[in-house]
Amino acid sequence: MNAAGIPLDKRQTFALRVDTTLDALDQVLTWFESFRSRQRDGVLNAGIPDPIWAECQLALAEGFTNAVRHAHRALPESTPIDIELLLMPQGLELRIWDQGQEFDLEGFARNVSDPTSPNANLESEGGRGILLMKALSTHLSYSRQADGRNCLVIGKRFDDPGSRPRLSVPGLGEQTTA
Repeated sequence: MNAAGIPLDKRQTFALRVDTTLDALDQVLTWFESFRSRQRDGVLNAGIPDPIWAECQLALAEGFTNAVRHAHRALPESTPIDIELLLMPQGLELRIWDQGQEFDLEGFARNVSDPTSPNANLESEGGRGILLMKALSTHLSYSRQADGRNCLVIGKRFDDPGSRPRLSVPGLGEQTTA
């Protein structure tokens, strides 16, 4: 078993389909909550480690709301958004399928101003969610599929050092804990 309690030879896939409405975000987050590591009766059940789960929850919420607000903005609420979680021994992938127009994620991300940059345009209203998803994931991609849908893939490795809890110590800056 790996650190998340997933057998080393096991891949597990879980799926959810919701309508195109921001009201469905609660359903999406409730579904994802069930994959969080938990202690029950003193035993840790298999699931996603808490720091990684929190980062992926935020990336999932951002990816889902982008699908509703941007990809499906001109589509009926009944247009489904499919979400899939693939749990693997070394990490996970969240996949969000939309039926909107094709979108160049990499090109857009290159043109979005980093809000921490001294030259950042903080008045800009868009694009920060993509930067956030990139910062929270080990891998982020968006591509047109053969069936005409688009798929946002948010990948996260369980051993990603960015997921370790951080401790800020005056005079020493931010330190990663083991």
